[in-house]
Amino acid sequence: MGTRETVAVHEAHDAHAEGGGPHGYSKDKEAHLKRLRRIEGQVRGLQRLVEEDTYCIDILTQVSASTKALQSFALRLLEEHLRHCVARAAEQGGPEIDAKVEEATAAIARLLRT
Repeated sequence: MGTRETVAVHEAHDAHAEGGGPHGYSKDKEAHLKRLRRIEGQVRGLQRLVEEDTYCIDILTQVSASTKALQSFALRLLEEHLRHCVARAAEQGGPEIDAKVEEATAAIARLLRT
């Protein structure tokens, strides 16, 4: 997606947000925040494990759990984005749908690289 298309998508998104339309995740915002706080606690636990000179494999096991928790959160957020933002763009038609699909595809690619 070119710079102009990216700017147009974000301007359309900002206009949508200013119009009172919530993001796809808004209805579950508190649950998402609770989940992120739990993940934050897992990461702090990793810091404690290192401070306490815990066995490497035990730390790596906890890193894996934290990573999976973040990946699960990201997939849920992506699903909500597709159901809300991309679906809304598809309903409206025009060039915004192509931009939203490209944006979602790029987000998926970033998630796959991690």
